[in-house]
Amino acid sequence: MTTNRYSKFFGRVAGAFPIASRRKVELDYLNQSKSIAELEHHQHEIDTGKFHSF
Repeated sequence: MTTNRYSKFFGRVAGAFPIASRRKVELDYLNQSKSIAELEHHQHEIDTGKFHSF
């Protein structure tokens, strides 16, 4: 019973902080590009796993 209470509490705490999705992080990264060449470079980095941990 105690474990369940703590589980609910930490679930609420974790839910209070928005977690960026991998798609959102990748899109924000692409939107930072200043030129077509930089956009292509960022896309290549994403394709090779730059954000694989999300």
